[in-house]
Amino acid sequence: MTFSSNRIFATISCVMLLVSCGAPAIISTPIENIDAIPLKNIDLTDAQLKSWGLLDLVTDTIPGMSVNRSYTELIKNRKGQTVIVGVIDSGVDIEHEDLEGVVWTNPKEIKGNGKDDDKNGYIDDIHGWNFLGSSEDENLEFVRIIKKLKSKYDGKNLASVPEEDRDEYQLYIEAKAEFEEKYQENTAQKMQYEQILQQTKISHKAVAEVIGKEDYSNQELLTVEATTPEMQQHVAFLSQMFGFLDPGDTVPDFIKNLKEGVDHFTDQLNYNLNLNFDGRSIVGDDVDDITDTKYGDNKVMGPDPKKEGIEHGTHVAGIIAAERNNEKGMNGVAQNVKIMAIRAVPNGDEYDKDIALAIRYAVDNGARVINTSFGKYFSTHPEWVWEAIKYAESKDVLIVNAAGNESVDLDQKMVYPNDQVDTTSEIARNFITIGALNYAYGSNLVADFSNYGKSNVDVFAPGVKIWSTVPNNSYKYLQGTSMAAPAVSGVAAIIRSYYPKLKASEIKQILMDSGLSTKASVIIGGESTNIGSFASLSKSGKIVNLYNAFIMADKMSK
Repeated sequence: MTFSSNRIFATISCVMLLVSCGAPAIISTPIENIDAIPLKNIDLTDAQLKSWGLLDLVTDTIPGMSVNRSYTELIKNRKGQTVIVGVIDSGVDIEHEDLEGVVWTNPKEIKGNGKDDDKNGYIDDIHGWNFLGSSEDENLEFVRIIKKLKSKYDGKNLASVPEEDRDEYQLYIEAKAEFEEKYQENTAQKMQYEQILQQTKISHKAVAEVIGKEDYSNQELLTVEATTPEMQQHVAFLSQMFGFLDPGDTVPDFIKNLKEGVDHFTDQLNYNLNLNFDGRSIVGDDVDDITDTKYGDNKVMGPDPKKEGIEHGTHVAGIIAAERNNEKGMNGVAQNVKIMAIRAVPNGDEYDKDIALAIRYAVDNGARVINTSFGKYFSTHPEWVWEAIKYAESKDVLIVNAAGNESVDLDQKMVYPNDQVDTTSEIARNFITIGALNYAYGSNLVADFSNYGKSNVDVFAPGVKIWSTVPNNSYKYLQGTSMAAPAVSGVAAIIRSYYPKLKASEIKQILMDSGLSTKASVIIGGESTNIGSFASLSKSGKIVNLYNAFIMADKMSK
């Protein structure tokens, strides 16, 4: 769930520009202090905002990934190979007008015959697999840990616990502390959002009746003659609220976002943080047995395809590969892509078993890139996922992973999935972790929610207010590192399409080495007092750039 906010473009005195030395050679080292390049200090147009991640810093003065420029100047009419991208997520609307033409179909499976024709262990897996069955809502991992260990450790202290159980006991204590903090936090936030929503509705109704329409602007609001104390209060409240809206948004948009916020916190309390809720029982497997694989079904759109439960996965799929130039809602990053839909992420924390099996499913059925836009901070079987990551590496499959949205330093706090058991040494070379960028080049370049880490985040990509596909042939802005990761998956898929001999590890290095950088100081974690260099927030210190990556891939392939 996402709330939009006003972002102001700032002009910075030190920018870095990559200039071409002539194709197909790699673009030269960035030149510093090119102050003559104009940077935007005005709001983006609607068209620019809906496609900003595809735009170019030099030609458009917007810090996108130079996708459109790459198609025009580099890719042109070249024919590439088809690349299968596995989207492990909440499910995908495979009937969406902008996705139905790019959905993977299993060539070895006969639709609807109730048989495992290709002998891969999954019956009628025509477009992918649903590891969740009819389950939708789920606890967070630390809630599941409490439920599992409470009878063993409740009321005990460290001195009373046998030496061999002390690590498990410590996990239980940490889970309890996390639960208590999150439960109180969500209860308070739900109440706060409900109060703001109620006041907004009252004030909006009063003002809309005076103005004569629902979608009034801030300028129109200020023309209202507030002749009573009540109307003065309504106008003052709504004027303050307008300061939190993006250009073009209206009060009804704000009310909709508030309702989504209330729904989010309600779901958290009813399902994610509910110690008495069990979302897994209807699936019928043993979540602690990785060999118990006979579960799930082929309904990659979930039990109710038209519900918002598959919004996240549908949005991710659109960013990667929504059909380009079909005169419909948007252009995905990559052409020549087929989306393999794998449903394994519920409303709540995913199970390690599902993720490990989902990665293996994608690898075994031909995916060359896997997108993992999810994460959690507790894990009961991380070794299963690490083994799956290494299995993907052995089969030359690249995994593109979202860094997370809690504004934390991942060098200090472990997030799952990851490729660093101890937050320092990598277990594989095929796993790349992505932080999120804002469209404001300058001090606000890094999304205020994005996780970061000099060791544990590899590179950054567009992740604020991203326009993409959602169920029922609709489109919507969402934001998060969940949106930044598929942008990079799209770039990786393009490289794999046109340079298929490059290994996953080489593509990861290209994505990191070929990016744009800046010496500008940026706000970290949304805290205006926390200022640091952009280069210090990831291993590469760079922004993914398709134009540069394509040229570097061309050079490396030769």
